[in-house]
Amino acid sequence: MKDAEENVSYWMGYYNHERPHSSLNDQTPNEFYAGIEPLSLAA
Repeated sequence: MKDAEENVSYWMGYYNHERPHSSLNDQTPNEFYAGIEPLSLAA
């Protein structure tokens, strides 16, 4: 059971703090919630 809890905890951290979401303009949920503007790449 401990392995499952650790895996879910890791996945939630990755999903909310590292993985960009296309529906949030390629921001993480954490960045979106904090109001951090996405970086613009120069052409």
